[in-house]
Amino acid sequence: MSEHHIKRLVIMRHAKSDWPLGVPDHERPLAERGHREAPIAGKWLLKHHVVPDFILCSSALRTRQTCTWVCSELGDKAPTPKLEDGLYAASAQRMLTVINHVPETVTTLMVFSHMPGVQDLAMHLASRDSDHDAYMDAATRYPTSAITVMELEKPWAELDGQDARLTHFVVPRPKK
Repeated sequence: MSEHHIKRLVIMRHAKSDWPLGVPDHERPLAERGHREAPIAGKWLLKHHVVPDFILCSSALRTRQTCTWVCSELGDKAPTPKLEDGLYAASAQRMLTVINHVPETVTTLMVFSHMPGVQDLAMHLASRDSDHDAYMDAATRYPTSAITVMELEKPWAELDGQDARLTHFVVPRPKK
């Protein structure tokens, strides 16, 4: 991949959510653990120079809260997130359709969404030259707050499968 044409796609599963009685799934908030862990994801992104210039976020409360924590860590480098109803409970194919409509001027796109769509999307897009360990980790487990970083050369509109190199799969957690 030639350095000047590389774009990045960052896929993040929301942080740990709560299950309050009587609350509809769409309105479920983060659990205390989620509030502690989500900012760590933002710190990881900064430390590894993975700063999005465009963010798409599921409209569910837990993804919005995760996104808010991540953006607070990114500070003035964070773009204003775009809430996307189509990312809530979305399949990998639905997520890809949303990504295919991202403007070509975007160089690093971050998507906040849910299982199983986030894992399915990462596996669908991962090319054969992906980092083996990162690929295997993402394929076997995709816990809350997991982040997948992928590189691609294709236009967003042409992204369709096995055409993004999976470079990182991390689950930022507090140091014990």
